[in-house]
Amino acid sequence: MKKIYFVFLMALPLLTYGQELVSVNTEPVQELKGFKMYPNPAYGDEVYITTESNGTKQIKVYDVFGEVVLTDRITTNTLDISRLVPGVYVLQVTEEKKTMTRKLVIK
Repeated sequence: MKKIYFVFLMALPLLTYGQELVSVNTEPVQELKGFKMYPNPAYGDEVYITTESNGTKQIKVYDVFGEVVLTDRITTNTLDISRLVPGVYVLQVTEEKKTMTRKLVIK
C-alpha cells in the first residue's frame, strides 16, 4: 500500500507543473483598412492591391516553404508577378506600419 501512495505523490507535481501559463504578445493587430487584392487566383502578370489610404506599400511574397521569392515597393496599386511560377503563395503587404497577410494563388 505504501508504494501506491508514494507513486501518487510523485505523479501529482508532474501534472500540476504542466499547467503553467505562457504569456504571448497581446498587442492589438492593426490591419490595413479597405484592403483589397484582385484577381485571386491570378491568371496574368499583375495583381492589384488597394487600401483605404493607397500609400506606398512594401510587398513580400513567400512560397510554401516560407522563403521570400519576391520583394517590391509599389506606389501604385499594381504588383508585377510575372516572375512567379504558378502555385500558392503568401502575400504580405505593409503600409504605414500596418501589415496584412493573404494567400495568393497564381494559375
